[in-house]
Amino acid sequence: MSATTAAVRHPWHKLLYVQVLIAILLGVILGVVAPETAKSLKWLGDGFVSLIRMMIAPVIFCTIVHGIASMGDLSKAGRVGIKALFYFEVVSTFALVIGVVVAELAHPGSSFGVDPRTLNPAAVATYATAAAKDSVVSHILGLIPSTFLNAIVGGDLLQTLLISVLTGIAVTGLGEYAAPVGHAIDIMGRIFFRIIGMIVKLAPLGAFGAMAFTIGQYGLSSLGNLAGLVATFYLTSILFVVVVLGTIARMAGFSIFRFIAYIKDELLIVLGTSSSETVLPQMMTKMEQLGASRSVVGLVVPTGYSFNLDGTNIYMTLTTLFLAQAVGAHLSFGQYAVIVAVAMLTSKGASGVTGAGFITLAATLAAIPDSPVPVAAMTLVLGIDKFMSECRALTNLVGNGVATIVISAWEGDLDRAKLKDALTRRIG
Repeated sequence: MSATTAAVRHPWHKLLYVQVLIAILLGVILGVVAPETAKSLKWLGDGFVSLIRMMIAPVIFCTIVHGIASMGDLSKAGRVGIKALFYFEVVSTFALVIGVVVAELAHPGSSFGVDPRTLNPAAVATYATAAAKDSVVSHILGLIPSTFLNAIVGGDLLQTLLISVLTGIAVTGLGEYAAPVGHAIDIMGRIFFRIIGMIVKLAPLGAFGAMAFTIGQYGLSSLGNLAGLVATFYLTSILFVVVVLGTIARMAGFSIFRFIAYIKDELLIVLGTSSSETVLPQMMTKMEQLGASRSVVGLVVPTGYSFNLDGTNIYMTLTTLFLAQAVGAHLSFGQYAVIVAVAMLTSKGASGVTGAGFITLAATLAAIPDSPVPVAAMTLVLGIDKFMSECRALTNLVGNGVATIVISAWEGDLDRAKLKDALTRRIG
C-alpha cells in the first residue's frame, strides 16, 4: 500500500460505515427493550430521508444535462441509453424468472392452507386503490409533469428524467451558444453534491431512528410463521447477486465481492433506511471514482433507479406465487407468463422507497386475468413487508452499481486502472 493511501486512513470510529452499523445495532436493541420509545424516534429516519430526497431531483437534473452535453454527440447519448435499457430488461427478466423458479422449487406458501373468504380486504384497501390506478396509460401519463419545474419541485424521479433528457438534448443541439448554460449547470451540480456531503454525515442518526422504529413497531416476533418466506427471499436475492450479478461482473473484469465491499457505506445506509434513494447521489460519485465516465454515470444510475429493480422483481414473482400457494390456487402456464409480463411493467418507477414494492405487488395481482389469488391475500405478508423492503433496496442498489460499470465498459469509457485501484485498496 502506498504512503498516499495510508495517509488518508482514519480511526475506525470515524468511518461512516462503522458509525451506521453501530447505529443500526443500537436501534435494534432499543426496539426490543423499549418499543414505545423506539417508535417515537421515527422522525429521525424520516427527517434524514427527506433531507436526501429534497436533493435528488436537482442532482439528477444537473448530472444528466451535463452528462449529455459533455458527450457533445447526441448519437452517443442515444447509444448509451439504448444499451442501458437493453441491459436492464435482460437482467430484470432474469430476476423475475428466478423468483418464479425459486417459488416452484421451495413452495414457501404451500403449508398455509388459507381460506380466501377469511381474508380482510380492508387491511390492504389503500394499496389496492393505488394499484387500481397503475396501468399502461397511467404510467405513460405519469411521465409528464404538469409544468417543467413541477418535476423538480415534486421530486418525481421519472418526470425528472424526462425533463433532464430533453434539456440535455436541447443544450447539446445549441452547441457553443449554450456552452455557458452547460457550465453553469455543472457548477450547480457540484454545489448540490457538496450539500449532499453535509447531509450524509447525519446517516447514523437516520439509520438509528428508522431501525428503532421498525423493530419497535413490528417486532422481531412479527416474522413468526412467515420467517420462511423472508428467509427464502433473502437467500434468493443473495444467490442472484453472487451468481447472476457476480457472473456479469466477472465478465466485465471485476469481483462482485470487492464491489460490495467498496459500496459498504451505502449498503448500510440503505439497510438502516430501507430506501436506496438515500444513497443515489453518493453512488453516482462512487461510480465515477471506480472509473466509469461521468456522462455514462449521469445517464445510467438515475435511469436504473426506475428501470433496473432486480430486488423488486424477485420480490414480486416470489411473493405472488407464495400467496397463490397459501390460498391453494393453481396457476396455468399462461398466468405465469402474465405475472412475469405484468411485473415487468409495474416494477418500473418503483424505486427503493419503502412501500412502493407492496403497491406494485397489488397491481400485479390485480392484473392477472381470471386470477384465483385475491388482492386481499396481501394481508398475509403485510406485517413482514418492512423486513423485505430492505432486501429489495439492497439488491436494487448492487444491481444498479454493476450495471453502471458494465455499460461504461461496454461503451469503452471505463478507466480500468481506476477500477482496479479502487477495488483492491484496503478497506477503511
